[in-house]
Amino acid sequence: MKKITLILFGLLTTLSFAQQTITGVVTDTSGTPIPFANISEKGTNNGTATDDDGNYTITVAENATLVFSFIGFTSQEVDVNTQTIINVTLSEGQELSTIVVVGSRSPKRTATDTPVAIDIIDMEEIITKSGKIEINELLQYTAPSFNANKQSGSDGADHIDPASLRGLGPDQTLVLINGKRRHGSSLINIFGTRGRGNSGTDLNAIPASSIKRIEILRDGAAAQYGSDAISGVINIVLKDNTGKLSGSVSYGAYNTNAKGDFPNGTPNTDGNRLDTENDGNRIADDQSFDGGSVKVTANYGVEIGEGGYANFTTEYLSKNKTLRPGYDFRRGFGEAAIDGFNFFVNSAIPISDKTEFYAFGGRNYRDTDAFAFTRNGGERVVTSIYPNGFTPRITSNIIDNSISAGVRTETNGGWNIDISNTWGKNNFHYFIEGTLNASLEDSSPTEFDAGGHSLSQNTINLDFSKFYPDMAKGLNLAFGTEYRTENFTIFAGEEGSYATYDVNGLAITDPTQVQPVDEDSGELRPGGSQGFPGYSPANEVDRSRSNLSLYSDAELDITDSFLIAAAARFENYSDFGSTINGKLALRVKATEDINIRGSISTGFRAPSLAQIYYNLRFTDFQGGVASETLLSPNNSPVTASFGIGALEEETAINASVGVTATFGDFTATVDTYYIDVKDRIVLTGTFDATEIPNVAAAQFFANGVNTETTGLDVILSWKGNYDFGNLSATMAGNVNNMVIKDVNNGDLDESIFFGEREKAFLLASAPESKFALNLNYSKERFNAGIAMTRFSEIILIDFADEEDVYDAKITADLNIGYKLTDQLKLTLGGNNIFNEYPDQQNDGNTEAGGYWDAVQMGFSGAYYYARLDVNF
Repeated sequence: MKKITLILFGLLTTLSFAQQTITGVVTDTSGTPIPFANISEKGTNNGTATDDDGNYTITVAENATLVFSFIGFTSQEVDVNTQTIINVTLSEGQELSTIVVVGSRSPKRTATDTPVAIDIIDMEEIITKSGKIEINELLQYTAPSFNANKQSGSDGADHIDPASLRGLGPDQTLVLINGKRRHGSSLINIFGTRGRGNSGTDLNAIPASSIKRIEILRDGAAAQYGSDAISGVINIVLKDNTGKLSGSVSYGAYNTNAKGDFPNGTPNTDGNRLDTENDGNRIADDQSFDGGSVKVTANYGVEIGEGGYANFTTEYLSKNKTLRPGYDFRRGFGEAAIDGFNFFVNSAIPISDKTEFYAFGGRNYRDTDAFAFTRNGGERVVTSIYPNGFTPRITSNIIDNSISAGVRTETNGGWNIDISNTWGKNNFHYFIEGTLNASLEDSSPTEFDAGGHSLSQNTINLDFSKFYPDMAKGLNLAFGTEYRTENFTIFAGEEGSYATYDVNGLAITDPTQVQPVDEDSGELRPGGSQGFPGYSPANEVDRSRSNLSLYSDAELDITDSFLIAAAARFENYSDFGSTINGKLALRVKATEDINIRGSISTGFRAPSLAQIYYNLRFTDFQGGVASETLLSPNNSPVTASFGIGALEEETAINASVGVTATFGDFTATVDTYYIDVKDRIVLTGTFDATEIPNVAAAQFFANGVNTETTGLDVILSWKGNYDFGNLSATMAGNVNNMVIKDVNNGDLDESIFFGEREKAFLLASAPESKFALNLNYSKERFNAGIAMTRFSEIILIDFADEEDVYDAKITADLNIGYKLTDQLKLTLGGNNIFNEYPDQQNDGNTEAGGYWDAVQMGFSGAYYYARLDVNF
């Protein structure tokens, strides 16, 4: 036993002498430290990251090789030998053969080298210095032409935030993950101030802590990536690090002190809250904060083989409702509550030196809860159940599942081949609570399963590319094919959610049955669940289609200074026929520090399956007055009888010219753009439909308008390294002007087909400007930052056909962080710290029934938070 102990002691002693501790600093070529750069011991799971001042410490074997890497910089390997201090300078221009850069398939292209505008957003840097908890919020205050905001009283749009680039529709921006097409949401927006008549991709279904960076291509790209890329492409690149456990816990809440002059008794002006479990009326509860949000994240990666990895992310989010002043018919004006759980995986497994299998995907589950409009009395209220009226709640279960898998290989001839299959599905299921079916009177339940909708998408890709270094100064050639299938369904809820019952409690199927009447008003008691009527078997849809596309693109560096790129794509839809789109782009190096770039392209977007087949009968509140409205499917005889034609594809022409410049620590990009879209699909105004039983009005999807958009994106950034600390400043701005050139109303009355109110909503989704200034300081373990964002004026038309003007506003965000230890960092801060609100409206005719509409700056006021980040 003594001999064994001595042997073990000798082995441990040998191992201890075989280890050595390395320290150093990682900087860029200007000498500025690089925070959060990755340092790993090659061939092991051992690794660390630099602190805010670029310093690091790592213990490794004496014969180890260290790998230094950071987004946007070329990786560097250093043999340790006998060194104990290793300082490394990383040069910009990371080798892009190992990463995805949207907008270019060339393996040698950096973001500032491309002929079109691309933003690369380092998510870890942004997340750790911000209290914003969802991707849409992060991008809203980071990317100049990205716009998204929370809505209220907008049915499903309260639960999934519509987002857009350059003021175009949510469905005119294509979203990729690791370069593969992401499925869209099954929700189509029919209410709210943004995205009416459109369905987009739910970015908030992707866990922010799983993302390495986000690349935003601000240019038309239908010829490169296919339908939906009229306004641009958002590519989400997932984390691939290994040997590092990171996570965070954050908590934040909103200040309930809404700015404004509100009448006494207005909901939430007297410190009261709503009884969300019963009738939605106010109960005493003095409360200074609401919307409390808890978010917990964890990320860890393991190494697989030589260069392989599997990276795992989990996120939990719990967010309470906010409640802001609303009119008596809208006692529940505020943001929805969310309880969600996310799990994502990103992996690659080497098969040989030049071949790897990869797979990524995940599951997002959200349980959401939002207030509908209040029912104060009359035929919609059963006083034995709700003596004082009630505020129904639209709750939902939203499930997003996705998986992408494929094989990448390089042939001996230098061809890169990528074959993959990507599947995704969004399922949106409504449950209406705190409600009733008035036609059932006293016997009505107070909650219903209202059915829902789903959208699934499967995409098969086969891509080829090769770089020819000896052709001029380099030619990259790429081509491939894509086959995509989509399926859209609407599934019915329980009978009580949609049926109207007679006086005997039987569902009415015969006009001779007698419908109950409210004794006080003398009006017929309506059927269906109040707040959101359920989908009936008559609404059910199960429709599919397929798409086959072929593409090719090429990038040629004719000289070191002149690049030209061209792309073409053929697409054939099983239900819309064929289209061909093209793109031409170039970049000229005017000097070593200045690039001039430009592009012109054509675009195409087929109507979504939801726009063709979605249908519902719902209660529409206009200025507090309820009416029953039918949204008829585009392919129905009812739609045709109103003179609405079959949907056709949207077409577009995009053009852009820009300049990029780098002068020492200062960089600038300025890009102008022009986007002409014909036959945009919109949701029409409401037509009189009293000839249809139990319906007062009807709406339709139509190729309603032609729009022309011109704009300017500007990004200016500077950084400096001084004895007193590191400073950086970034100004990002967008100036946008969209005009409606034509309304395609044919023989129909324009004021009804797409009147001034509908025009105002469309134009307001393309704000005239947004400018953000970010100032940051760091010194050793301390960092601080302030961000100021100016949102331009917005004008909407309310239900009284009067202008609701929302003046330009400036909001300020503040964050202060300190590294408590090498593994723990605490951040305190606030968003909109001066508690700015949109201008108050006092006529009671806003879209959502509050004292403000859901304009781009938001309507919930100041948000304060604390965040603890951990890294091991």
